[in-house]
Amino acid sequence: MIDRSIVPDKYVITSVLKACGSNLALREGKEVHGQAVKLGLGSNRLITMKLMELYGKCGEFDFARKVFDKMVERDVVASTIMINCYLDYGLVEQAIEVFDQVWIKDTVCWTAMTDGLVKNGEMNRALEMFRAMQKDNVRPNEVTIVCVLSACSQLGALELGRWVHSYMGKKHGIELNHFVGGALINMYARCGDIDEAERVFAMMKERNVITYNLMISGLAMHGKSVEAIETFQGMIKQGILPTSVSFVAVLNACSHGGLVDLGFEIFHSMTRDYGIEPQIEHYGCMVDLLSRVGRLQEAYDFIRSLKIAPDQVMLGAFLSACKIHGNLELGEQIARTLINDGVVDSSTYVLLSNVYASSGKWNEAAQIRAKMKEGGIQKEPGCSSIEVNNEIHEFLLGDIRHPQKEKIYKKLEELNQILREEGYTPATEVVLHDIEDWEKEHALAIHSERLAICYGLISTRPCTTIRVVKNLRVCDDCHSMIKLIAKITRRKIVVRDRKRFHHFENGSCSCGDFW
Repeated sequence: MIDRSIVPDKYVITSVLKACGSNLALREGKEVHGQAVKLGLGSNRLITMKLMELYGKCGEFDFARKVFDKMVERDVVASTIMINCYLDYGLVEQAIEVFDQVWIKDTVCWTAMTDGLVKNGEMNRALEMFRAMQKDNVRPNEVTIVCVLSACSQLGALELGRWVHSYMGKKHGIELNHFVGGALINMYARCGDIDEAERVFAMMKERNVITYNLMISGLAMHGKSVEAIETFQGMIKQGILPTSVSFVAVLNACSHGGLVDLGFEIFHSMTRDYGIEPQIEHYGCMVDLLSRVGRLQEAYDFIRSLKIAPDQVMLGAFLSACKIHGNLELGEQIARTLINDGVVDSSTYVLLSNVYASSGKWNEAAQIRAKMKEGGIQKEPGCSSIEVNNEIHEFLLGDIRHPQKEKIYKKLEELNQILREEGYTPATEVVLHDIEDWEKEHALAIHSERLAICYGLISTRPCTTIRVVKNLRVCDDCHSMIKLIAKITRRKIVVRDRKRFHHFENGSCSCGDFW
């Protein structure tokens, strides 16, 4: 067009800038920007917004900000584009700075800020943003609702999630479609109320493969293996073809239920009936399934027969099973494989050290910890959270920051006394250091999930369910202790750890003591 001396107008320039932004073609975009200035179109509103998008997508924030600052009318639309540019690159503070300067914010602007905070892991700030949106009397749309539900899911903020659910239905008329329904199912499942997730699923008039996958996955995480498999079979009867994700979900359900024969039948049907080639996640499910029921040699042979290299998740699951079933010989073989492959995942290092420490091999355990230190790998600190009165309370190991710390530790002492009278003995072998038993007992007693549970006991009504979210796997000793606490206090305690959900009730756990 230029070669033929046809002068482009603002619509042509806008279209070409959009193409440059989509392809991250920064050099060509700058050339088009120069053409726009020569043609006197540099201050055109549509063009300046496309320029901001182009520079933002390419990470050229100085250019994007110069264009933004030169705009005569920096309205909410232009500000939202600038906010998205920053958030896409994780520049949260810069995005908030622009957001705060917008006088009249619309739903799209509020939603962009909330969504960006969620995507950048700022869940608490995302919820604060939603509350501020309510105070500003701005009506949310379904995208806003899904963003907030996602934040609730990751924080385990069940009460707030319930409030959002009721809020969307009362007067705002947000429809229970695939998009919102899936977010609700995920929120309830990840916040520990799988029964409510099932109710939402049952209420949905139309379901697609994504909502089915979320429901199957949720049921599997909560140990409802039979219900998960029935839901999978129901999906197929409805004529909805399963995806690769569907098979990960249902194979996880088979694993949690110890259903080996059914698991292998479903695994083989992937390729045979649906033409889906198994990926590393599916192989990992089969290793976990065999390991869970104690068929460790078969699991080991299965790993060795794979045409693709096993990943850390698969080997870690197998190593964990070796520890639980007491097969240290196979465990050490896998441990050597992991070490030789140069493991960089902190949780796998901790698991290796745990295997050695549990068998009294302190030198080997110390070597693993030394490797972590040499590699600059930090153990992720344990953190547990509990929602009370719509507020999230977080606890670290031995935390003394909470305003009610005296009451929390007093309750912890009371529980420890009652538990000892019940015959509880701390499983000091799970502490990974060669120290005195009394020091190990103290280290166990101040684990973050215990502090969160104690806060729940002093802050909620008797007989109500206590729900705790932990970022790491629950240790053996805490697992044993929480079973007893549930029995003594007559409370149901639901703990979500890195692996799955544990429903503690009447002295037992839904995981069957394998997780």
